[in-house]
Amino acid sequence: MISRRNVRVKVMQTLYVLDALNTPEAAAGAEKSLQQNLGQTETIFIYLLELLTRVAGYAPQDARQRASRRLATEKDLHINTRIAGNPLVQHLEQDPAFRMKVKGLPPDHLPDQDMVKKIYLELTASEPYQEYIRNQEDSGPEEKQIIHHLFNGIMMQMEPLDQHLEDHFMHWPDDRDMVIQLVNNYLAKSDSFPLQELISPEKKQYAQELLTTVLEKKDYCLELIRPRLQNWDPDRIAAIDMIIMQMGICEFLYFPTIPAKVSINEYIDIAKTYSTPQSGHFVNGLLDNVLKDLESAGQIHKKDRGRS
Repeated sequence: MISRRNVRVKVMQTLYVLDALNTPEAAAGAEKSLQQNLGQTETIFIYLLELLTRVAGYAPQDARQRASRRLATEKDLHINTRIAGNPLVQHLEQDPAFRMKVKGLPPDHLPDQDMVKKIYLELTASEPYQEYIRNQEDSGPEEKQIIHHLFNGIMMQMEPLDQHLEDHFMHWPDDRDMVIQLVNNYLAKSDSFPLQELISPEKKQYAQELLTTVLEKKDYCLELIRPRLQNWDPDRIAAIDMIIMQMGICEFLYFPTIPAKVSINEYIDIAKTYSTPQSGHFVNGLLDNVLKDLESAGQIHKKDRGRS
């Protein structure tokens, strides 16, 4: 499942674009933009699983092409196609829910055949694959291991694929770690993985409420922030930092089940990752001071049940 941190990042990205555009049309389409951002994580996830499936399924095509060569060698005539029958691959090929999601991908988000072949050749040249085809006995663990090797040892190590993903998916660099984790979770538990619900209704609601709240309470959040900027040059404060602080303050005030310290820690981490080297320290100090002011004024009302 997509994490709450990933949801926060998607909300932050949406708010950043809205701030940069600063038009009524952009504001009116805020919720749609957020849903598109959230949906891209699922799109990349489906794309990578389908790419993995097509790479494994390329083995019979490779065997036919080599066998049809005019001067086919003995090796060309005996290409091992075992991986095409891999249980994980077969599960993906026969899963109606997965096939429906693949069918819903735009044409430019379907795996490229040249990339499929390039990955397949990298795979077949690797020692783990050679060992896999030398072993003629069916083994459940071995079948899982070769797919893990294909994904983690080959696909996620290939610079051309990484560049291809960045070219076709705007937020790939942001989604990379999350999607890799999701794919590995699926490979580990394909039978029980919640493919139909990659983003839970609860997290979708949280994302929408956080976006709407920040937009509605922006002026009030800025009233709380500005007195704390006396020793800072406003023109040098990164726009992302301002957005992150507004998000944090909104969680303090309007999301009673999220502990304030959890919000601070999450937004410090996001600031370090997506803003300037000094942003983590800056966001930490400001949010901590605003929180103290709000607590002193009796404005913080948190419930016991925390969620991060």
